[in-house]
Amino acid sequence: MSVCRRSRRIGDSADDSEMTGRGTGRPFRGRAPALPAMALTSDSSVVTAIANDYGYERVFARQVEALGEEGDVALGISTSGRSENVEAALAVARARGMVAIALTGRDVARWAPMRISISMSPETSTARVQEVHRTILHAMCQLIDRPALADAEA
Repeated sequence: MSVCRRSRRIGDSADDSEMTGRGTGRPFRGRAPALPAMALTSDSSVVTAIANDYGYERVFARQVEALGEEGDVALGISTSGRSENVEAALAVARARGMVAIALTGRDVARWAPMRISISMSPETSTARVQEVHRTILHAMCQLIDRPALADAEA
């Protein structure tokens, strides 16, 4: 939440449209100021160009290299816990001094050496893992919204 208070950016690559919409559009309580957030999946030209030139496993990492700055937050979501493109993006984020957060399924062994914040769903069903992730994302939005609203009303 301190990242938002310092006017840093938040980016994620799955369930991204809703999270980004909450930040830049209308937070849970609409009086809070807009926050800078971006979805790394929304520009199909960028995604296609990177995938063609560097491979799909670099599609998010290249965007983090271009857009991420120290103090920003990179949020990666991997239902399986085995998404190489999300892993690569979060590795770049850590190297750039960003806060890296992963929401994963049960397979988290590959994430531990990266020293990132991990929230693992204990579920095995894809649908259940995604439901857990959406609950976490909604809670994150509410936590971000509270201090932003307090600042706006001060």
